[in-house]
Amino acid sequence: MHYLLMYDLVPDYLERRGAYRDDHLKLAWAAAARGELKLAGALTEPVDTAMLLFEGDAPAAAEAFARADPYVLAGLVERWRVRPWMTVVGEGAANPVR
Repeated sequence: MHYLLMYDLVPDYLERRGAYRDDHLKLAWAAAARGELKLAGALTEPVDTAMLLFEGDAPAAAEAFARADPYVLAGLVERWRVRPWMTVVGEGAANPVR
């Protein structure tokens, strides 16, 4: 199953993220190395949202990531939430439908 971790970013996110970016990326690459995090990044124009795609049997890995994320802890994220995503098309779809 796929889970989307969605961040609502503060208006001055780009100006403030520098101090926390290395630790955030270290956490993200560790989650990717464990096979939990598949893709991650911010939406642009405007940079007000970030999306992180997790894969697993439950949302626990995505929730744990958010709770430990330096961006969240430093207040760069106004709100976060995890939603199940029923992926049905594509090579990595969890529930392929043809």
